[in-house]
Amino acid sequence: MATTTIQNFLPEQYRQTGALEVNHNYLPHQFADHDVILDKIREVVVRGDFTLGAEVDKLEQEFAELCGAAHAIGVGSGTDALFLSLKAIGVDKGDEVITTPFTFYATVGAIVTAGARPIFADVGADYNIDPDQIEARITPRTKAIMPVHWSGKPCDMARIQAIADRHGIPVIADACHAIRATYKGHKVGGLGAIACYSFHPLKNLNVWGDGGIITTNVAEHADRLRLLRNHGLAGRDECRIFAYNSRLDTVQAVVARHMLGKIEHITRSRIANAAYFDAHLRGIDGVTVPHREPDIEQVYHLYMVLCERRDELQSHLVAHGIDAKVHYPTPMHLQPAAADFGYSCGDFPMAERIAASTLSLPVHEFITSAQQDRVIDLIRGFYA
Repeated sequence: MATTTIQNFLPEQYRQTGALEVNHNYLPHQFADHDVILDKIREVVVRGDFTLGAEVDKLEQEFAELCGAAHAIGVGSGTDALFLSLKAIGVDKGDEVITTPFTFYATVGAIVTAGARPIFADVGADYNIDPDQIEARITPRTKAIMPVHWSGKPCDMARIQAIADRHGIPVIADACHAIRATYKGHKVGGLGAIACYSFHPLKNLNVWGDGGIITTNVAEHADRLRLLRNHGLAGRDECRIFAYNSRLDTVQAVVARHMLGKIEHITRSRIANAAYFDAHLRGIDGVTVPHREPDIEQVYHLYMVLCERRDELQSHLVAHGIDAKVHYPTPMHLQPAAADFGYSCGDFPMAERIAASTLSLPVHEFITSAQQDRVIDLIRGFYA
């Protein structure tokens, strides 16, 4: 019998990064008040409404308000949010969805598992999909445009939406990094046809496992998404369509509602920490800090800069206890999973350049100014 070679790599990853002085993983600090959450979970245990319970309804109402949308629909993960949103607008085999090659695997995975082919458009210097690259990739098979608000910076939604409107194509935004982000005064959850969020433990608003939520201003989309997430059930004894099981657990909704009370502090802290890094890293030769637009509020799920000799710098920082990460070294069109799509190295030069030189630094609400100064000094010393 053959022995499997695919193992759970996460425990070892947690062990390695947990030993570093300045870490991307801040969860023990963020959930130091876990007893408060456990008391609320005990109420769920007593009621027994573990699946799509009352706490889910409350979270959906509160999250919709937070994101400037009419409807919010809780689902099992951010990935499911993307997949179900594609299915809600009718994406199926033979369709195409335009997206960015510089994203997390889930964006493209959702497109492919929905039956469609990902059509990539290169990114700009802001790491987000370049609107100038979109229109030439639209064909009669294009069923959706899926921009990604990468690292919590909103895409240029006005230009993307104008292109979509000209061609009658819905925009489904991957907003998994972008809880509380705003674009020209508008919360991103109310932009486009649908926006998709993740509650993964390392997101800005997180839970104790997987979870996700979808926002939309279109009642028809909301109704279909509520069917798709729960077997197509409109009631206990009425199945309108045969569908999926991607319900947000009530326990996770309790945690998410608890975190909603902290999201303003989390957001403001990340913005302040990012501004501090910006101010002190801009003058270092070898480091390129992205341009920041004044009419966009980026929420810094990731704080990313471009660095010369990136891999050497990352090793230098890790050796000194700093959890510097690369998100991500290989863009989606060059992943083994994308081999059948026919893309090659050089097809999306900006995405490839960014992937080869980007570095992420911890920017969460628990990093201290002294820790930030240590990171800055180590980077400055590396390039001296």
